[in-house]
Amino acid sequence: MRILVADDDAKAAGLLVQGLKAEGYAVDLASDGDEATWLAETNPYDALVLDVMMPAKDGFSVVRHLRKKGILTPVIFVTARGEVEDRVRGLDAGGDDYLAKPFSLAELLARLRATLRRQRPQASNTLRLADLEMDLLSRKVRRGGQDIVLTNREFALLEFLLVNSPKPVSKMAIVEHVWDQHFDSQTNVVNVYVNYLRNKIDVPGSKPLLHTVRGVGFALTDEQ
Repeated sequence: MRILVADDDAKAAGLLVQGLKAEGYAVDLASDGDEATWLAETNPYDALVLDVMMPAKDGFSVVRHLRKKGILTPVIFVTARGEVEDRVRGLDAGGDDYLAKPFSLAELLARLRATLRRQRPQASNTLRLADLEMDLLSRKVRRGGQDIVLTNREFALLEFLLVNSPKPVSKMAIVEHVWDQHFDSQTNVVNVYVNYLRNKIDVPGSKPLLHTVRGVGFALTDEQ
């Protein structure tokens, strides 16, 4: 999943981005409200993590602007201002959650998972297709009861395919949700990672689940 982090504190933002990337998220970083607004209007993020007090435009103003534009990306505000009035302002501005600094990365990750679950028709920490099972909390993947070891990028790719299953997704959609803004669109990396993933989940003797849909992209489905 792809996250936008906006915070003008370079040290704090850097640690947050590092922690999120270590958990397999693709992360873009904005250092002020105007940059956050532009990035959020330009890219289809799965969630925004916004500091409230930023130069150019504060977090509340960013979200009010995005909501007026019809952009409904979930938002978690993070700020040193944790008074009830501030939390109420944040939620009324269109935010989905509010986390007071200092906070633990574990708590932010839990709130992100909860926020993302609410965007799915059937909220769950476990995604399943046939005998393939993905546990989003333990970050474990099994097929037919056998553990499958995935890299963070492979895990993110499988999660995106499972969330959209059985619908096919395009290469562009995969890039927009699994890679960050520094992705080189001239490379063949999506095909490479799809093949990595296929070799791990579609082992010999098992029913193929990861399919190439000609002219569209890729689909994870147990339908022929």
